[in-house]
Amino acid sequence: MKKQWWHDKVAYQIYPKSFYDSNGDGIGDLPGILSKLDYLKDLGVDIVWLSPIYKSPLADEGYDIA
Repeated sequence: MKKQWWHDKVAYQIYPKSFYDSNGDGIGDLPGILSKLDYLKDLGVDIVWLSPIYKSPLADEGYDIA
């Protein structure tokens, strides 16, 4: 099998709603994620995978956009 670019990378999945709250409303948000990118880089993270952030009926863990 041909080696792919991601085979030797560290990936980190983020659930935005609970990752980091930047404005104090108790819900994680994109500015909160952006504020922690340097920290993730220091940990050795190469790839950030964001879990779904769109409103959804949650029939498929948020991947089912309605």
